[in-house]
Amino acid sequence: MDQLLNIIKQTRTNFIQLLNNSTLEELNAVPSGFNNNIIWNFGHIISSQQLLCYRLAGLPMMIKQEYILQFQKGTRPEQFVGAEEVQDLKELMLTTIDQLAEDLKQNVFVNYHAFTTEFGVRLNSTAEAVQFFGIHDGYHYGCAASIKKVITNKI
Repeated sequence: MDQLLNIIKQTRTNFIQLLNNSTLEELNAVPSGFNNNIIWNFGHIISSQQLLCYRLAGLPMMIKQEYILQFQKGTRPEQFVGAEEVQDLKELMLTTIDQLAEDLKQNVFVNYHAFTTEFGVRLNSTAEAVQFFGIHDGYHYGCAASIKKVITNKI
């Protein structure tokens, strides 16, 4: 599990670098042919990890409910995300994983409400959720990187 969490942290660190190399306008731009933007993909992986690991285990989440409502599956960017919120999300990107690692070591995930993802993958435990959201993070990082290329005309 430690190696998997390290891989997830590296993917998320790469995603933070993408944000650091983008303007607020680029983060919020929804290019033609897309239905979301870079910052939505960023917030979405934070929200999804909290829902998959904590809510489905019946535990309190570390992030504001407004982030869940703004970035959960089925949502779209509806408002400009400013610098303060971007900074807050960048901090949550890694602190949520650090807390998850600690909670896994402390065995706080006793119960889990099984869930089938949109990808057709059935998750029966928090450990399975961690395995899944590592792939999910990579997918959304790739989407965000593609958006960056489109809006900077590098395709």
